[in-house]
Amino acid sequence: MSKLSQLEPQSVFYYFEKIAGIPHGSGNTKAISDYCVEFAKEHNLRYIQDESNNVIIFKEASAGYEDAKPVVLQGHLDMVCVKDADADIDMEKDGLDLQIDGDYVYAKGTTLGGDDGIAVAYCLAVLADNTLAHPPIEAVFTTDEEIGLLGAADLDASVLQGRKLINLDSEEEGIFLTSCAGGLTATCSLPVRYREQTGLVYELKIKGLLGGHSGIEIHKERLNANKLMGRLLYTVGDEMEFSLAALNGGVKDNAIPSSARATLVIEEGEAEHLESVVTRLEKIVQHEYKSSDPDLEIEIKKIGTDTKKVLNLKNQECVVFFLMHAPNGVIRWSMDIEGLVQTSLNLGIMELTGECCKFSFAVRSSVETEKIFLAQKLQYLIEFLGGVYEESGDYPGWEFRKESPLRDMMVRTYEDLFGKKPAVEAVHAGLECGVFIGKIPDMDCISLGPDMLHVHSPQEKLSISSTKRMWDFLVEVLKNCR
Repeated sequence: MSKLSQLEPQSVFYYFEKIAGIPHGSGNTKAISDYCVEFAKEHNLRYIQDESNNVIIFKEASAGYEDAKPVVLQGHLDMVCVKDADADIDMEKDGLDLQIDGDYVYAKGTTLGGDDGIAVAYCLAVLADNTLAHPPIEAVFTTDEEIGLLGAADLDASVLQGRKLINLDSEEEGIFLTSCAGGLTATCSLPVRYREQTGLVYELKIKGLLGGHSGIEIHKERLNANKLMGRLLYTVGDEMEFSLAALNGGVKDNAIPSSARATLVIEEGEAEHLESVVTRLEKIVQHEYKSSDPDLEIEIKKIGTDTKKVLNLKNQECVVFFLMHAPNGVIRWSMDIEGLVQTSLNLGIMELTGECCKFSFAVRSSVETEKIFLAQKLQYLIEFLGGVYEESGDYPGWEFRKESPLRDMMVRTYEDLFGKKPAVEAVHAGLECGVFIGKIPDMDCISLGPDMLHVHSPQEKLSISSTKRMWDFLVEVLKNCR
């Protein structure tokens, strides 16, 4: 049964609900790609689907716009899949449990995928509506944006005739984005060995952090659960002996981790000491982050006496050393644009396996050389400890252009429609516009979208009223693209 059928604009929320019913996390986009293909077939529209599951759908101009040049509408098919620890859902196989709370749509216990399902819904609604006035439309749906803009990198852009690109991957109404940072994924792996130890087993769990998007929310200085776990392990080890049996935190390199877990083995007589150390640090950190993460909690649970495989002491020391010394968060602010983060990184994934302890970072900078230098620091640190460094998903930034006819027209249209000027800004997050400009240098790009909150976290919400206003705006923009 539809939950969003009464929302306006009905066509947009119809397709958004369809998308939400199809699992479409990064790396799992075949089904959502095939859905777009079936949509094109049903509406007798020409399409291209490539090996990376990217889809391009072409729609001819409406009456009176036959001589207008094509406009490219673009968004990505994949979403960041993050869920609450107690959420009973397999995001690889199950659709989302959509809910409405006042002016917001959210998914119960998981990310919503408004980033970037709303872009796909907007595009499909435009393609399906034969009453709209518009130039030829080239709707581009890319894949695996959230893990390095991989689909856009693989896309054959030579088939595109449009030189105006409207990217619908922004999360704040009234702000037009005109440049962004470049980035890469850095993976640091420490080889480990185990031994057996019998003792009292405790599970430590960091929870209640807000987390969020490591590009658009890194400036909020929210606490990173993986980094806090490093501090917790160091603090415990500074006062007593322990052995590390399990360690994990975060699920995506570009999502600020909101939770982390560790399993420790200690001597039978040290239980009270451990609980005291953890409680003391919890109070300290709660005070330090009372504004950014007011619901922070460090849960300590006694499991019982058992024999566990634990890290040997040298490997354990290297893991804690890396967590304590690895850079994280805002590294440098822009000196040219007030309030803009220039360079940052996020320790998004921490996972201890049978062979190694792996740490994955999202590294970002609007200055290419600073991005490279930050990656070099990680490489030096992990290799100094005897580990291995790997890079993937390197994508370019998007440089601001002083002259942009598309931007000028959209600013005028926004002011005419809403009676106020939009903000024109840069963003620290990565956007696919830079990839498209790298393929088509004369492409004129802009990025926008409706209001969303807490993207890349289970608290993600999409504003219903803002979705309607941005739909009205998009319709008017297309009408003005003669």
